Amino acid sequence: MCRGVLLYFAWSRPGEAEAPLEAIDDRFPALFELRRLFYPRYEPLSDISIYNQGIAGFLDNVQKPNFAAFVKQAEREGGRPVIQVERELEDGTVTLLDEQLLMSVNTVVVISLYSFRTKQRALPSEIEAVRRFLEKPDNLIFICPHHDIGEADRLQNAERAERQLGEYLHHGDKAIPPRQGFGGFARTLLAGLGAPVENRFGLRPAARPDGTLEPIEIDRLYDELKLLDGVESFNQHSHLPQLERVGQGIDKLQVLARQLIDMTAPPHRFTETRETFDALLQSAPDVFAGKLLVCDATMWSSTAGGLENLRRFWSNVIQRPVRG
Repeated sequence: MCRGVLLYFAWSRPGEAEAPLEAIDDRFPALFELRRLFYPRYEPLSDISIYNQGIAGFLDNVQKPNFAAFVKQAEREGGRPVIQVERELEDGTVTLLDEQLLMSVNTVVVISLYSFRTKQRALPSEIEAVRRFLEKPDNLIFICPHHDIGEADRLQNAERAERQLGEYLHHGDKAIPPRQGFGGFARTLLAGLGAPVENRFGLRPAARPDGTLEPIEIDRLYDELKLLDGVESFNQHSHLPQLERVGQGIDKLQVLARQLIDMTAPPHRFTETRETFDALLQSAPDVFAGKLLVCDATMWSSTAGGLENLRRFWSNVIQRPVRG
């Protein structure tokens, strides 16, 4: 059976690209900043006559290409072109996650990778469209936020700075500012579906001494679609979120996989009580006819390691047996 796949980037391009460069928090880096931080890794993108050196250049030449390997594999194995949509384009055109967009696919990946600052929210009509999409047993949707680093709005300046520095030292990524929260669209969509999740922190996953990833902890009893068959680990992105079920989400979502935290990294307040974080959630059997899953946006990216295992995961998603 051909699998129709939609890859939906829930961001506002102008909202991200026009972020003031003098503000350090809650924005993507500009391409010129990334070149300076990680010289000479991005020097092939240094020609200003070809590559926009601002935030738009980062989105076009670094961020979106991260997902190209998944798109290529999904098209090869699914037998159809992957539909790729950005929520708001540079000219202000908005494409909603509505029934018209969903009607031609049975597999959806919502990349909710954008700053809280731009205030992207799922509309009631979009929530209803996804709910109807999930009425079909064969349909599958992944809702994928990223990290929420440095959240300390309720703290005074000195306490806020101390907490943000601790989180920064734990993940160790020079490109991440003290405060960077992503994924409001994912949060509002999940809450509207009655299965709320908060993507918290940016945790460093554990690796073995040889650099390979530590195995994930899988609850095989829950993996009825066999999405994790042959999958031993995920990726080693340096700041992955705890996908914390809240409210009704505690009962409506199951923890399908957990990932070990690097306990040799500088301490993080989350590691005071946990050595793993919840990395993959799925809806319980009686919640929807189809399947709702929640994971990090980097599960569809080819640039954070673990690609061999991610490719197995992608194949399991695209080649899953027909249901209903």
